Amino acid sequence: MSKRIALVDTRVIYCGDCLDQLRDFPDACVDLIYIDPPFNSNRNYEVFWGETKEKRAFEDRHASTQAYIEFMRPRCVELARVMKPTESLFYHCDWHASHYVKVMLDQTFGENNFQTEIIWRRNFAKGLAFKGLANNHDTIHYYVGKNGFTWNPIFQPYDPKNLDLKTAKKYSHKDPDGRLYQLDNLINPNPNRPNLTYEFLGIKRVWRWTRERMEAAYKAGLVVQPSPGAVPRLKRYLDEQEGRPIDDVWTDIPPLNSQSNERLGYPTQKPVALLERIVTFASNPGDVVLDAFCGCGTALVAAQKLKRDWIGIDVSPTACRVMAQRLKRDCALREDERLWQTGKGFVVRDLPWTEERLHKIPPFEFENWAVIALGGIPNKAQVGDMGIDGRIFPVHAAPQKRGAETGEFEFMDVWYPIQVEQTDRMGRPKVDAFEAAMERSDREKGFLIAFGFSSDALTEIDRFFRKTGKVIVPLTVREILDEQIAQKLA
Repeated sequence: MSKRIALVDTRVIYCGDCLDQLRDFPDACVDLIYIDPPFNSNRNYEVFWGETKEKRAFEDRHASTQAYIEFMRPRCVELARVMKPTESLFYHCDWHASHYVKVMLDQTFGENNFQTEIIWRRNFAKGLAFKGLANNHDTIHYYVGKNGFTWNPIFQPYDPKNLDLKTAKKYSHKDPDGRLYQLDNLINPNPNRPNLTYEFLGIKRVWRWTRERMEAAYKAGLVVQPSPGAVPRLKRYLDEQEGRPIDDVWTDIPPLNSQSNERLGYPTQKPVALLERIVTFASNPGDVVLDAFCGCGTALVAAQKLKRDWIGIDVSPTACRVMAQRLKRDCALREDERLWQTGKGFVVRDLPWTEERLHKIPPFEFENWAVIALGGIPNKAQVGDMGIDGRIFPVHAAPQKRGAETGEFEFMDVWYPIQVEQTDRMGRPKVDAFEAAMERSDREKGFLIAFGFSSDALTEIDRFFRKTGKVIVPLTVREILDEQIAQKLA
């Protein structure tokens, strides 16, 4: 089957407000939409890495649920416009505003197009210091197009230890190895089949199978005679059946925990398995999947792995860079304009890749941008970071296991510290502090990033090397933007 031509560019990550980005999309160009918009945020929403320094108050922060709904309403109108009339939307939210979101979506997509409310258990009940029930689930509102929708059934395997009464009664027999089975009928419903009429194990009947197939199945232990003189029957094993169709309560996909290999530190990150389920049953290979609040890119990873085209939008430059690195690492995709034009790579659009724009973004966003641009990992604990904003690991530093020492990852003890300052001229005091941090952590090499460096800062870097043999590499934002850092990173 030939690949359909998309009406919009795919394998693109757009950095910006989805309201602005979606207005450039043509009508009815997207097959599947999944969004997980942050509650109580605003159009300048940035990535919250979960630390106090980044949980700063926004001047334009949503003050109420009504403000959140009014923020989302025009964006959902645009999403309804770009969604094909034969496809689906999934709106992921938690308890804060899900009931208000449902009313807004009914108004936008049509209450008759509401398919179901999916419940996903994202946490497990814990001991509480107050009376009440824990809020341990998320809601995913599922809407479909007015002209039908894509549906690929998904079945869950039966659990022999947790069967419903009907299934347990049906599969009541057990092999010595514990496999459950039922005895099924082998009699042909059509009595006028001379070629299938023969005697088998002393019983003459019109069978469903030929004699050769019946004898082969008997030798394999799949056909049994329950008792002497009884009609032979087929052993149909429970674990070979299609399974139970998924319903609207999902408890079989566990949330990400601190030891998960997927975990990036993004506060609202969802497991890939959750998005793979949605993409699988609500789209087909070659369809276009859109995530307009894509955060760390889980929906994009799922779409890529399942051979769908995709588009991601997020207002946070850090999130866009994290997405790009994740696609490279998890999907072996290259961020390359020429490869993208030939249908092989992907691109990131509208990042603030100018010195002027980088001057204006919030300090923690600038720190994250700089660290990630070097290929490093931002420090999770930015309060009291002791002069280290991130770490970069050489290729030979193979990952081992996660732990508290390095924040999000625990590598072999081979890493270089990174310190970032959103200043035009980093002076000697900052260099002195970084030297102390290198001495404390016993690092042989480190990187300083700023828009520029004073002459006394550069003199001190040289003095420190001659005295200790430890290397501090000063990098300017212009060098990073111009990608003139490969030799200095060596």
